[in-house]
Order: sequence, then C-alpha cells, then structure tokens
Amino acid sequence: MFRPALSVSALFLAMTVSLSAQAQVTVKDAWVRATVPQQKATGAFMQLQSAQDAKLVSAQSPVAGVVEVHEMAMEGGVMRMRAVPSLALPAGKAVDLKPGGYHVMLMDLKGQVKDGDTVPVTLVVEGKDGKRQSVELKVPARAAAAPAMKHGEGHKHKH
Repeated sequence: MFRPALSVSALFLAMTVSLSAQAQVTVKDAWVRATVPQQKATGAFMQLQSAQDAKLVSAQSPVAGVVEVHEMAMEGGVMRMRAVPSLALPAGKAVDLKPGGYHVMLMDLKGQVKDGDTVPVTLVVEGKDGKRQSVELKVPARAAAAPAMKHGEGHKHKH
C-alpha cells in the first residue's frame, strides 16, 4: 500500500539532513569601503567562520560589474593584488578579509558607494561535498581612515 504522507515526510527529512550537512558560515563585522566620485573599485571586508571545512568560491553584487575574491601580498618588496580561485574556510576557524590581505574586490562600480550606504553582497561557499550555499549580506559602507586607492593605483594587479 502506497502511503504518500510517509513518502513526503521521508523526502522532507532527507532534504533537512542534506541542508544541515552543508557548510554553515557566519559573517561578522562586514563593511565596504566608501568611494569618491568616479572611483571604479572598492573592497568589502569581513570575518568569516564556517562550522565545517569549506571554501569561499565567488561573490556577486549588483553595485559592481565584476566581483572577485582577492589576495594582497608582498612579493619582492612590491604589494601585489590578485584574484584567487577560492579561499579556504577551515572548520571553526575565523578567516579575516581585511585591507592589505584577503578581501572581496568590487570592480566596474555602477556608481559611487557613499558612507552610510547599504551594499548587497552575495558570497558563494562550497562545502567539502561540492554543494554550494549562497550567503546574502547587506553590508554597510563606511569611509576608512586611510584614503581609498583607485583600482590599479599603488599596486600591480595580476590575474
């Protein structure tokens, strides 16, 4: 005898187990650097922590034509910035995205990001099982103590 209620319950349970197996990522202290008029790039910074081993594989935002996960590092006495294919999020360890290190780069900005604006950012995190999870953020923009650089100024950008 076919019992649809049992099948629906079993399906729901399977979906719940599958969802809980995905990486659960928490985001703290997120902010986007405010820009000046005509500035075409800025950075988003935050602290990420995943309950399980995972990796940040991409990001998107409607305020930018291009959004990439970037790394800044000293190479031969020169600060270089480059896109990275992913950023490891080891289970239970906080990973800082901050000025001068890893960050989310928003390029080809569609307008000025003003101090006090709220910037939508979507992070895409992939668990060890290959399943992807989107983390939707509303990130406040704020002026940084140091002046913001235009993309391409003061560093060499390599892809």
